[in-house]
Amino acid sequence: MCELLAMSANTPTDLCFSFTGLTRRGGETGPHKDGWGVAFYEGKGVRNFHDADASASSRIAEVVQTHPIKSEVAICHIRQANVGDICLANTHPFTRELWGRYWVFAHNGQISDFAPEPGFYEPVGTTDSEALFCDMLNHLRRHCDRHTPTAEVVQRLVSLSEDYARQGVFNLLLSNGDWLFTYCSTKMASITRRAPFGPARLKDADMMVDFESETTPDDIVSVIVTEPLTSDETWDIYQPGEWRLWRKGEIAMQKTE
Repeated sequence: MCELLAMSANTPTDLCFSFTGLTRRGGETGPHKDGWGVAFYEGKGVRNFHDADASASSRIAEVVQTHPIKSEVAICHIRQANVGDICLANTHPFTRELWGRYWVFAHNGQISDFAPEPGFYEPVGTTDSEALFCDMLNHLRRHCDRHTPTAEVVQRLVSLSEDYARQGVFNLLLSNGDWLFTYCSTKMASITRRAPFGPARLKDADMMVDFESETTPDDIVSVIVTEPLTSDETWDIYQPGEWRLWRKGEIAMQKTE
């Protein structure tokens, strides 16, 4: 299975610390060596980095780790291939335009023999993940428009995610740059950091950061991952079937019983 990482923040924030921890799992402390990618929103634009090589040894990943790209929403994925060749076209996250915005998608899991309905969006690569993304956007394009309230769009995303999860494993990160939608089929965790900030140490690398020296008292930064990245913080573990919509570092909508 692959691993996911996302960030939602109320101010442009760099992902260097969390990204460094995740990349170690891409061929060093973990088996996810079949490519990686990360997307940073900058306004309505998206800065994308992809590599079909293992993230732990990727020179491109080194650049991302050491260059503090600041963003309010970021999505990252390291791949352990189960469907599709190991190649650049099959690396997540995938990006498409809908209603004048770039939508970014990353998936952890597998749905065997998934066949999307024909539509405007088509996969470029051969993964079930990209086929799921295209199927999801085609559904939104048919049933919604740019003026559809966010709550209605989210409910459609929830319904689609539940349907996909019944067919296999479907852990999802999806953003249009304004919000970040997360859905847990089997495994996901999150942490929200706010004042008073403290130190944190990565599990997968000999690295510690004191967030108090890197932030202001008004900052709110939430990180969503497949597996917790730090060893000295308390992470909130999603339950299977749980979903959350994040905006500016806070939960804007979530599953309620």
